[in-house]
Amino acid sequence: MTRKITLSIPDMLHEKMEEWRKSFNLSKMFQDALTDAIQKKEAFQRRLREDHDMTDIIERLRYEKMQSEGNYSENGRMEGIEWVKKAHYDDLLYVLDLASLPTMVTDPRLEGYFSPLIAKDPLMESSLEGINKYTKIFIEGWHKGVVEFWNEIKEKI
Repeated sequence: MTRKITLSIPDMLHEKMEEWRKSFNLSKMFQDALTDAIQKKEAFQRRLREDHDMTDIIERLRYEKMQSEGNYSENGRMEGIEWVKKAHYDDLLYVLDLASLPTMVTDPRLEGYFSPLIAKDPLMESSLEGINKYTKIFIEGWHKGVVEFWNEIKEKI
């Protein structure tokens, strides 16, 4: 049994098709192309099921995600510690009192510091709409480093 379907094609392609219609069996061409595309999709799905255990793939990706996010947190922490070593006392107190960490990247006092750090990392982003998850993780790590350092020295000042 065969069924008829309707296809939509751009005007330009239709004009060319009409010009060459007698040279092609359009139904056969479409059937062959569709059969090939479906076979490729089915083969890909089969390879996913057979070649790799989906649980192993998910576990690997979870681990890589944890590593990636952990790196951003730790890099931020180390940057925060380095910043404290050079920061003015008033700037340090200012950072410790900030209520919203994501706004630090646009804060007038800190924007000049964060802009180059964000710009040099292809995964970190900051825009008028806010920051992405990598920038957020970095900023949280940065603030954690600042707070850790402060907790070590505040009683000695």
